[in-house]
Amino acid sequence: MAKRVVILGAGFGGLELSTILSDELGEDADVTLIDKGDAFVFGYSKLDLMFGRKTPEAVRLPYSDFAKPGVRLIHETITAIDPEGRRVSTDGGEYEADILVVALGADYDLEATPGLAEGGNEFYSVAGAERLRDLIPGFTEGRAVVGVCGAPFKCPPAPSEAALLLHDHLSERGARDACEITLLMPLPSPVPPSPQTSEALLTAFAERGIEFVPGARITSLDAGRGVVLLEHGSEVPYDLFLGVPKHRAPDVVLASGMAEDGYIPVESRTLKTRFPGVYAVGDVATVGVPKAGVFSEGAARVVAAEVLADLARGDQPAGYDGLGSCYIEFGAGRVGRVDVDFLSGPKPTGTFQAPSSALVAEKENFGSSRRARWFGR
Repeated sequence: MAKRVVILGAGFGGLELSTILSDELGEDADVTLIDKGDAFVFGYSKLDLMFGRKTPEAVRLPYSDFAKPGVRLIHETITAIDPEGRRVSTDGGEYEADILVVALGADYDLEATPGLAEGGNEFYSVAGAERLRDLIPGFTEGRAVVGVCGAPFKCPPAPSEAALLLHDHLSERGARDACEITLLMPLPSPVPPSPQTSEALLTAFAERGIEFVPGARITSLDAGRGVVLLEHGSEVPYDLFLGVPKHRAPDVVLASGMAEDGYIPVESRTLKTRFPGVYAVGDVATVGVPKAGVFSEGAARVVAAEVLADLARGDQPAGYDGLGSCYIEFGAGRVGRVDVDFLSGPKPTGTFQAPSSALVAEKENFGSSRRARWFGR
């Protein structure tokens, strides 16, 4: 008999894990998948929204389309997690699990950067991207600042992509010469694990007149004066601020006692927490890889293999390898890729694949294959 598996969060990790268990066990899977949202959106689609390349309806994948044998997808808000008892409370009821998987991602903490909510705009949420879609067309002169307010943050290439796509957008409107673009990042380079990728992005910035400021630690925004305040007292003026807010684990995770230093620590190879029968995958966990959907998906495959091995009383699978690939929009319709390895060596490494038409098609296939696998369309 299958064990009761309760998965919290229907992002990359939750969708992939529940799909694998359904594929292998069918109606015997006994999986409950809980998410407060009503639709899934790929992270990269927020850039499409922000620059008006796609509509909100085009990027939403309703959870009502997710139908897998042996899986119940429940639209409820999680209010409490008891990792010792493997019990979950929601605004609709309570659930008990033999195996509990926390895949709730990371939330955005706008209040952690004073002035961001009042004087800036974030583009990491769907709502934030939609607001900027309406604001950017009115930006015709002055300085636009793409600012990362803290690390770690989801999808490390995304701020660089935003700056490059903003350049394209302003150029198409004939407003680029009247505008400056500055990228403020707390990291030492755009993509630290891959010097080759970082160099390619820095070259692209230089060709387009985009100023990149590494090691910039934003402390607050002063909307009245239109300045970004940095650590040690320096200031950067702005007329339009496009922000990446600080990230943190969801409140319900912090209240559960599972988190240490803001996120859930796990064994890097097994994704197990210190609580028996409890796993954590994706952005909510501390595992030594970036916060990105492809890594959540890879971790989910490991947990699925472990669950299936336990049910069959078979050998445990190979551990999580920390491998992943991220596509990077270079503007002008070009897409590159960085392949990164975070766990096999003494330090992370990354290999860069230069922008090409083949990678444009490959990125499209990345999305379409998952739409078909998870949502049947």
